[in-house]
Amino acid sequence: MARHLITSALPYINGIKHLGNMVGSMLPADVYSRYLRQRGHDVLYICATDEHGTPAELAAKEQGIPVDEFCAQAHDAQKAIYDGFNLAFDYFGRSSSPQNREITQEIARELKANGFIEERAIRQVYSITDGRFLPDRYIIGTCPHCGYDKARGDQCENCTRVLDPTDLIDARSAISGSSDLEIRETKHLFLLQSALAGEVEQWVDQQADKWPVLASSIARKWLTEGLHDRAITRDLDWGVPVPADTWPDLAAEGKVFYVWFDAPIEYIGATKEWADQDPENRDWRSWWWEADDVHYTQFMGKDNVPFHSVMFPATLLGTRAPWKKVDVIKAFNWLNYYGGKFSTSQRRGVFTHDALEILPADYWRYFMMANAPESDDASFTWEHFTATVNKDLADTLGNFVNRVLSFSRKRFGDEVPAGAAPGEAEAKLGEEIARLLAEYEEHMEAIQFRKAAAALRALWSAGNSYLEEKAPWLEIKTDKEAAALTLRTAMNLIHLYAVVSEPFIPASAKAMRSAFDLKDDTATWVSHEQARTLDAVPAGTPFTVPPVLFAKLTDEDLERYKERFGGSEE
Repeated sequence: MARHLITSALPYINGIKHLGNMVGSMLPADVYSRYLRQRGHDVLYICATDEHGTPAELAAKEQGIPVDEFCAQAHDAQKAIYDGFNLAFDYFGRSSSPQNREITQEIARELKANGFIEERAIRQVYSITDGRFLPDRYIIGTCPHCGYDKARGDQCENCTRVLDPTDLIDARSAISGSSDLEIRETKHLFLLQSALAGEVEQWVDQQADKWPVLASSIARKWLTEGLHDRAITRDLDWGVPVPADTWPDLAAEGKVFYVWFDAPIEYIGATKEWADQDPENRDWRSWWWEADDVHYTQFMGKDNVPFHSVMFPATLLGTRAPWKKVDVIKAFNWLNYYGGKFSTSQRRGVFTHDALEILPADYWRYFMMANAPESDDASFTWEHFTATVNKDLADTLGNFVNRVLSFSRKRFGDEVPAGAAPGEAEAKLGEEIARLLAEYEEHMEAIQFRKAAAALRALWSAGNSYLEEKAPWLEIKTDKEAAALTLRTAMNLIHLYAVVSEPFIPASAKAMRSAFDLKDDTATWVSHEQARTLDAVPAGTPFTVPPVLFAKLTDEDLERYKERFGGSEE
């Protein structure tokens, strides 16, 4: 089977993330990774916290602790939440790791040796009030392209245009709010993207047809506007230091690499972190160096696409080394909250730690993927969330599992009943299940999560339709063997649902699967032939009735959530 390398955009270290961040990167990467593993592929899912840059420094200063200590604590806090969401990373690293520092510095040396990094004297914004040069993220003002008045000096989050601080209108310090700024001269390293533009464009032309339109259009738009040389160092105390053996003067001044230079390299760094835990059995280079047998998929929100589709590939191309470059970029639009953006800084929307406090992870995982913002922006409302949980999870899946197992135990005991041989209804059901399973697989292979969730929901619905048609609660009054057949078939459906639903709802899938005491239950997927015959759980198999998988949400729950988090459909 193919080897699949999967990465999701690194969550920034500063603060707990909201659901919009989760659905745009880590969760879909996890769903896809789980699916590929179940299909027998060799999968390596890598992620990490993005720990460098001014926001980390400022957050540490606010808490009165060293920045490295702040990042260590924040990393552990974020990792605990991702564990709560059952994100099955193969490794979740840190961009401040020695491995990332080593690889970032080596890549920078290679770029310099090939003539793609140049030292330049530039004029940079200096805050008189703050007594420091301001990194571009900490200069805010009005975007000259779209008029957004809270654009940052590196990128406008409204129109996603990449900016320089001097582009901003009415610029001011994000630290103090002071507009008492002046331009002073300082030296920085520049990545000569202009010299690599032709190679990057050729590479994008070769790759982008395999990407969703959202990712390819953003990449081509950026290339059409032209690649400009970009400063890749900053005046900060925290970051990957410029290596003194290559740039002694800048190293003496304490320059560090720009966070957007070292953060994508952390995908490689985190892979080395993973390998260094078990060096005798893990080879990080086999995933990144001359890795022609590796299929590499990246997951991210649309604001991250320019850096991953152009800047990071330019960095790797410029090394002239055989680094693995991305095959598919799966980009997502925004998940909004009642029509407005989720915002970490403004605490608008549902944040991941609050979500887990309210309900188990599977509720959130299913809702977010069933409504993933793939083709356009999506909107979270409590009304929509409640309706989805109640209809799809509680009624369609949860109720099916509970009533089948409870009724069978009540009428036939704690073992799967034998009953009559399968008939026309079972043959028809088997063909329908096989067809829907093929549809589900097709959408998962294409990384189309909303369509895959709809196919999964249709699989669940097929079981309910079969149950309503056969009506074992009526059959048992006249033909006990026919009722036993219906229940045995329905139990096999539950087992099938457990297997194929795992990428979306892993905890609930485990509960469904463990309901049956199958000693040799090692199957990782269900073949179309198995789906037709529905015989994975034979008669006589002991079973238990698991706790309610999904509790229905009430009007009182809805009002309580809206009162706590806000939200109006008006």
